Amino acid sequence: MKLNRSFYDKDARIVGEDLIGKILVRKYNDTVIKSRIAETEAYIAAIDKASHGYGGKITPRTKIMFGPPGYAYVYFIYGMYYCLNFVTEEEGTCSAVLIRAVEPLINEEEMSFNRYNKQLSELTKYQRKNISNGPGKLCNALKITKEHNGADLTGDEIYIEDDGFRDFRTDKSKRINIDYAEEAKDFLWRYTIHYNNA
Repeated sequence: MKLNRSFYDKDARIVGEDLIGKILVRKYNDTVIKSRIAETEAYIAAIDKASHGYGGKITPRTKIMFGPPGYAYVYFIYGMYYCLNFVTEEEGTCSAVLIRAVEPLINEEEMSFNRYNKQLSELTKYQRKNISNGPGKLCNALKITKEHNGADLTGDEIYIEDDGFRDFRTDKSKRINIDYAEEAKDFLWRYTIHYNNA
């Protein structure tokens, strides 16, 4: 079942946790890739010095986050990686969820080609483990770039499905690489899947 816009019209912390275990669907040309969301981080500009919109800064880059919920916010980082975020809460409220890691479910072969330009059978164990376990890696594996900034998450290119999978718990921890964010670096706004049989 594809999630509708109301799913995203909530506090980013709720959405970030609720996204864990859901399926990220990526479609282009005749290709369909499905992966399970394994890690997210929430960002809320009003109280979060790690947010790109902290202090109410509306810029050409951040304006999408101040818009209505259920749209993609894609930005470029370190001059080499794209990062995929989902805009949450009502229009005028700047908050979003960063998708930090996904696990391949359907069409890992295409993910392998996108990420390494190799067939899945050619990958080392290390490469396969690292195919989409980071925000830049997953954008590379799913062919998500700056052109997808503003993509409608209720559309047909990038969206979320709920397949009812619940055999896990969600761990909460501090977010990564935001030591500059003062007290916000200690917020437990990172959500990670932990399978019940692991």
